[in-house]
Amino acid sequence: MKIAVLPGDGIGTEIVAEAVNVLNALGLKFEMEHALVGGAAFDAHGHPLPESTLKLAMASDAVLFGAVGDWKYDKLDRPLRPEQAILGLRKHMGLFANFRPAICYEQLVGASSLKPELISGLDILIIRELTGDIYFGQPRGRRTAVDGHFPGTEEAFDTMRYSKPEIERIAHVAFQAARKRNKKVTSVDKANVLETFQFWKDVVTEVHAQYPDVELQHMYVDNAAMQLVKAPKAFDVVVTGNMFGDILSDEASMLTGSIGMLPSASLNAKGQGLYEPSHGSAPDIAGKGVANPLATILSAAMMLRFSLNQPDAADRIEAAVQKVLAQGLRTPDIYSEGTTKVGTAEMGAAVVKALA
Repeated sequence: MKIAVLPGDGIGTEIVAEAVNVLNALGLKFEMEHALVGGAAFDAHGHPLPESTLKLAMASDAVLFGAVGDWKYDKLDRPLRPEQAILGLRKHMGLFANFRPAICYEQLVGASSLKPELISGLDILIIRELTGDIYFGQPRGRRTAVDGHFPGTEEAFDTMRYSKPEIERIAHVAFQAARKRNKKVTSVDKANVLETFQFWKDVVTEVHAQYPDVELQHMYVDNAAMQLVKAPKAFDVVVTGNMFGDILSDEASMLTGSIGMLPSASLNAKGQGLYEPSHGSAPDIAGKGVANPLATILSAAMMLRFSLNQPDAADRIEAAVQKVLAQGLRTPDIYSEGTTKVGTAEMGAAVVKALA
């Protein structure tokens, strides 16, 4: 089992270190190889995704990823910015299916900004198409406008596009996931305005005919955003495009108490995956030892389950996280009165101890 470990920037190095400690405590045999990515790679090699890092990722069974980005790189040309590393990995590895579970642990009900009765027992799975949509669509760029309200002025443009096979494959992933859960899929679109998402809606409906045992609901993205905070437990599996999935999964993370609790898995057709917390590099708290490592540790559990065929080990990690939360240990992002505030290393060490 070969794992490419790419900590990245900011708090990425701190949280990935704790996830690696947890993996090492399982007593399994892993081959883990570290490499630079993001801003750290740019500083060392002049590119956020060096060829050596990409080759390592492609040759591994799974990638454990931290986070990339820092304000000091904002003036770089876009192809050289740290964020291009994760986009490049998604593209080259074919990571089209992004799983983002939003689970509210009973111990963290009080940390959510919503009323306990709304989020107690919450378990949503957001499935985001990851390699299409406006993030990758061509053409894109800047030019002088030839029409519109202000012809002759500078403008920027991006292209939203989806092909039928792209939509079909993510729809199959969603319906198959729903069969293992509560057999309900909500497909989120903006079909009333965007031709791309009318097409999305039509194709998802076609694929649904192969899954008569699964309920399908269509919902506009603005309504979905509202319903996530109004009645979140009405959702089971949510499937949507790249941009909408990016936004909605971050919104859903706050239902759980903190984005620091939200893991993610990005998979290709072979089951090879990249596993990362849903949050960013948080340069404002980097090096302070206060970041929450639990999303990264839970991402490692997803890695064991989906790419390394070690479901029992994944269960052990998830049980250890719940045990630590039950003990009242909290990093600052999920701290509440009556609990014990700990730092990144202390939380990681507590999970390792709970594994024993």
